[in-house]
Amino acid sequence: MSSSSGQSSGFDLSFKILLIGDSGVGKSSLLVSFISSSVEDLTPTIGVDFKIKTLTVGGKRLKLTIWDTAGQERFRTLTSSYYRKAQGIILVYDVTRRETFTNLSEVWSKEVELYSTNQDCVKMLVGNKVDRDTERTVSREEGLALAKELGCLLVECSAKTRENVEQCFEELALKIMEAPSLLEEDQQQLKGVF
Repeated sequence: MSSSSGQSSGFDLSFKILLIGDSGVGKSSLLVSFISSSVEDLTPTIGVDFKIKTLTVGGKRLKLTIWDTAGQERFRTLTSSYYRKAQGIILVYDVTRRETFTNLSEVWSKEVELYSTNQDCVKMLVGNKVDRDTERTVSREEGLALAKELGCLLVECSAKTRENVEQCFEELALKIMEAPSLLEEDQQQLKGVF
């Protein structure tokens, strides 16, 4: 790495990641589950919240700034600024609530197309709440089909049991590291251009 700024701050690369999807699908729970070892019942996010997590993936120390957005319509006015310079976008649905899956293709993916400033931004579909398998209304096959159609990765996980939660963020980070244009943008962000 040419610049020493990343090294001195304790990480090699810094990525901005967004969590989007309907209200109640478990975006905040996923984030809390990833950041800490406990998962609590959380109140709905109002506006936007973000958390920072450093981890090592593929031999690199990464700093992930993960933005958690409100799914409710009335908080959606800040939208375009969320998306600015995001290198990864996680579209979350609840495998037990079919409409949250339908809305990914009908609402959220269109929003990503509209607002995402990075051509190579890495997108991932996350089917949450697999611990409630008996109540499942969206099959893994359907998830894979939509992921293929939208050019996304797919991970099914449970914020409650923490199954596949780390894998979801790690896979996304690895994919971002494969995109040279995103790494260039990251270098600008390390210099303080947020």
